[in-house]
Amino acid sequence: MVLDTDDRFTLADIDEPVPAAGQVAIRVDHAGVQYGDVLVRRGHFPVPRPFVPGFEAAGRVVAVGEGVDAGRIGQRVTALTSAGAYAEVVVAPDLLTFDAAGLDPRTAAGFGWVTPTAYDLINTVGRVRPGDRVLIHAAAGGVGTLAAQFAKAAGAARLVGVVGGAAQTEYATRFGYDLLVTSEDFPGALADERFDVILDPIGGPARLASLERLAPHGRLAIYGNIATFDPVEIDTNDLLMAGKSALTYNSNLLSQTHPERLADSATRALRLLADRKVRVDVTAEYEMSDLDTAIQRLAEGGTHGKSIVRIA
Repeated sequence: MVLDTDDRFTLADIDEPVPAAGQVAIRVDHAGVQYGDVLVRRGHFPVPRPFVPGFEAAGRVVAVGEGVDAGRIGQRVTALTSAGAYAEVVVAPDLLTFDAAGLDPRTAAGFGWVTPTAYDLINTVGRVRPGDRVLIHAAAGGVGTLAAQFAKAAGAARLVGVVGGAAQTEYATRFGYDLLVTSEDFPGALADERFDVILDPIGGPARLASLERLAPHGRLAIYGNIATFDPVEIDTNDLLMAGKSALTYNSNLLSQTHPERLADSATRALRLLADRKVRVDVTAEYEMSDLDTAIQRLAEGGTHGKSIVRIA
C-alpha cells in the first residue's frame, strides 16, 4: 500500500525489499495500525512520497542480512519497523524483531509499538511504585489499556482513566480502572484528588490541568499531542517547589538512539504477555483495501483497543 503525494493510499506492485546488514525480511500476515500512520498522512513526519507506510508487522522471517543468525529464517515474529509494514514483505532491524512463537497472529500484530511504549511509560518514565496513584489519559486506547495493566502489575494502588465518552467508559472498565471519567468532566469530576503518575498523550489545556493534579514529587509522562501541537508553557520554578517532574517519551527516537533499550522493554513486555499477566485487545481487523478507513477512524478517536490489517 503506497501513500502518494495526494495523501491517497493506492495498492501497487513494487520491488520486494532485501534485508541489509543487521536486518531481517518478514513475510507479513498482519500489520498493526497506530497513531504514527495518522501523523505521517498529516505530514507531521517529513517522509518522501510515494511512501509505503506501516510500522508494526507480524509474520515469518524469510531472509536475513549480513550478521544475522540464519536460524531466524522461518521464525514467527513481531517487529517494529520504520516503514513498509503494509506490504507482503517488509524489512526490519534484527534487534527490534521478536520471537512471537507463543502468540496468535492477531495478537502478534497488535503488540506493535504500543506495548513497549506502555511498558516504558509505567516502568521507565513514570517509575510506578507499589502504592502509587496513577491517572491515564486516552484510557481506552491501545497504549492506555496496556498501561493500566502494567500499572496494576507494578503495584499501583489506585488507577483512574480519562476517556472520550460514555461508550469508551464501558470498554475501558475491562482493564482494571478504579474510576473512569470523560475528558469533558476532567478534572472537575475528580474533586481534589492528586496523582503520583499521570500519562498524557493529549497536550493543550489537558496537559496544564494534569500538572495541577500531580501530587508532590509526582511525574507527568508526556508522549503525544492528540488534541493540539500548540506549545504549553511550564514554569520550572513551580515544578521545583513542588518536586514535580514533566518527562517526555519518544519511542521512535529511542529506536534510533538506543534501540537496545527499546528492545529490552519490548522483551520484558512480551514475557508478561506470554505469561498472561497482560493482554493486547485487538478490537478491529481490516482488509488492505480498508486501510484508509482504519486510519481515519483512529484519527477521529472512533476506535478503542488495537486495530490491525490483514495482509495475507
